[in-house]
Amino acid sequence: MRIGLTYNVKSEYVFKPGDPPDANAEFDHDDTIGVIEDAIRTGGHEVVRLGNARQLLERLDLAKSVDLVFNIAEGEEGRNRESQVPIILEMLRVPFVGGDGLTLGLTLDKILTKKILISDGIPTPKFAELTDPEQSWKIDLAYPLIVKPRYEGSSKGVRKTSLVGSAQELAQQAKWLIDTYRQPALVEEFIEGREFTVAIIGNDPPEAQPVVQIRIEGTLELGRLFYAFEHIRSGADYVCPAPIGEDLRQALEAVALKTYLAVECLDFGRVDIRVDRAGHPYVLEINPLPSLSTEDVFMFVAKAQGLTYEAIINKVVDAALVRHGLIPPPVASPTATLGLMAESRRHAAAAAGGGMKAKEETGFKSAIRSR
Repeated sequence: MRIGLTYNVKSEYVFKPGDPPDANAEFDHDDTIGVIEDAIRTGGHEVVRLGNARQLLERLDLAKSVDLVFNIAEGEEGRNRESQVPIILEMLRVPFVGGDGLTLGLTLDKILTKKILISDGIPTPKFAELTDPEQSWKIDLAYPLIVKPRYEGSSKGVRKTSLVGSAQELAQQAKWLIDTYRQPALVEEFIEGREFTVAIIGNDPPEAQPVVQIRIEGTLELGRLFYAFEHIRSGADYVCPAPIGEDLRQALEAVALKTYLAVECLDFGRVDIRVDRAGHPYVLEINPLPSLSTEDVFMFVAKAQGLTYEAIINKVVDAALVRHGLIPPPVASPTATLGLMAESRRHAAAAAGGGMKAKEETGFKSAIRSR
């Protein structure tokens, strides 16, 4: 197959006056694009670099020459930026890996995502939207609270000061965030406890990968610790498979898969979850464009299953090829996976599935808006 590759890289981002230091945090490093390209080639494919959304517009004929596009482009500017490449490809009728423009636009907006989760009975922290810091005293939520940008990823706008314990602290943090990122603040009840992430690959059915637990500052029992901008270079890492009991593992997989289906993710994604001290899971967000860096979650889940990085990337490629009817689905068997590579098939039995209904405690507080 001839496979196109769309992406954004940090080296191409031009910082503008007023940009925060993490303005290009969602973009990939150049070497990540290289290892993804090499991985796809090991599946027997030819790879064509198409670049970012603007570059894609200049390479429409080249884009129409490929059989499939592996899209990891984050887009440029605005709440709908992640939808830019999928929409262009849809217009060209070029098949691509991953969620469509609607799913990517929806999931970047954390508040719209939470409304979908609540409507489907998926547990997520109680929240409110804040557009005017002077209205912080009206927020009717239980402290401590955490303050995040409404539509950012890669922990953009999340600092250690994002955890607030009073209306005064909330007003200060919200003012900084709204002024810096020029968007409303999402205010959530903070879930004290542990944090996990569940990668998912496939479509019919999607398959939860081994659960990953987040370790911050050397501990898995996070309490009030959370991943912030200050941890980008050090202080946070992953443990996979997570050292947890079977009941919790099944609960995390079940809620992750339900979330993946609720927002209609395709081919691959990742669900971030906090578990409170009583063992109840709460979905924080879902990322249909998760990092595929060799230092990130998908590499950890590959190793946990005895797979190589190349094998896990080609499982994603194969899921998309099957979905678009470009290759036949694999023969069903108890240990089969959506990856057609021999190595993927040999090791697939290591990943177990399951489901346990988690206690669902959802909540929504009306948005507080300036008039």
